[in-house]
Amino acid sequence: MKIGLFGYGKMGKMIAGMAEERGHTIATKVDLDTVEIDYASFDVAIDFSTPEAAFENITNCFKNNVPVISGTTGWLDRYQEAVELCQQNDSAFIYASNFSLGVNIFFELNRQLAKMMSQLNEYTVSMEEIHHTQKLDAPSGTAITLAEGIMENSSYMDWQLNGTGENSIPIHSIREGAVPGTHTIAYDSEVDGIEIKHTAHNRKGFALGAILAAEWILGKKGIFGMRDVLNFT
Repeated sequence: MKIGLFGYGKMGKMIAGMAEERGHTIATKVDLDTVEIDYASFDVAIDFSTPEAAFENITNCFKNNVPVISGTTGWLDRYQEAVELCQQNDSAFIYASNFSLGVNIFFELNRQLAKMMSQLNEYTVSMEEIHHTQKLDAPSGTAITLAEGIMENSSYMDWQLNGTGENSIPIHSIREGAVPGTHTIAYDSEVDGIEIKHTAHNRKGFALGAILAAEWILGKKGIFGMRDVLNFT
C-alpha cells in the first residue's frame, strides 16, 4: 500500500515508521512547505495535519479519488461539508477523534455503561482527561466523543468544560508533563462510585489504528468509522 502522509509531526513520523514496518510505502510526505502533490502516487491518504489545513487536504484527496483517514481535530465545523464532498466524488472517508484500538473498545464500554446507568437517577457522571502540556485544545477530541456516547444513551443534553450544570456532563481537562492521554468516566452516588478508565502508555496505539484503518478502507466507498474497521455491531 502506498500512503500519502499529510502532516509530518510526531504522529506523522510514528505512522511513517510503523507503516514501513508493516510493508507499506510512504509515497509522499505533505507538510507546511509542500507546494505540489502527486495524488496519483498514493493509494490512501492519512491526515494528521493541522486544523487550518485539514479540510483542504481531505477534500483535495476526494477530488482526486483518494480515500482518506483523518485524525486531525479542530476542523469539525466543516465535517458535514467534507462528508458531502466525499459522497459527491464517490470516495471513502474515516474520521476518528482517536484511532487507538484500546480507546475504541473504551468508547463501546462507555456507551454500554451509559445505557445501564441511564435509569439510575441517584448517580451523576463526570469525566477527567489528562494530556501533555503541548496539547493546546481542551477538552480532547476523545473526551468529546466519550461525552457524545453518554448523551446518546442517557438524558444528559450537553457537556461543560471545567464546570457543572443541570443535564450537563462536566469534563475536567488537565495538562501536565508528557502524558500521552488518560480518560476517566466516573459515576458517583451517595453510597458508592463506579469508574472506567483508559490510559495510553505511548502514541504507538494511535499510529497502528490509523494504519489498520487505511488497510481496511482500500477498495471501499462511503463514510465509515472505527466501529466499522473493528466490526463492532
